[in-house]
Amino acid sequence: MEQIEVKDLVLKIAQTLVDHPEQVTVNEIDSGNTVMYELTVSKDDIGKIIGKQGRTANAIRIILSAIGGQIQKRLVLEIIE
Repeated sequence: MEQIEVKDLVLKIAQTLVDHPEQVTVNEIDSGNTVMYELTVSKDDIGKIIGKQGRTANAIRIILSAIGGQIQKRLVLEIIE
């Protein structure tokens, strides 16, 4: 099975959810035990990424948490407005 980078996974998930996928960017900041992913989307799409009551954002964070458990790192998603 092909190994996928977490940054690419976050990018693909976000691009699938929004109306303007060309405006989605993910910045990865690695600081040892913690890796932060800064997700930036179009202002029109911010609601789609967050979802009702934050459910979509929480689902992405759950995926990151599961991956982090496997690689023994803390993966954090920050949505930049």
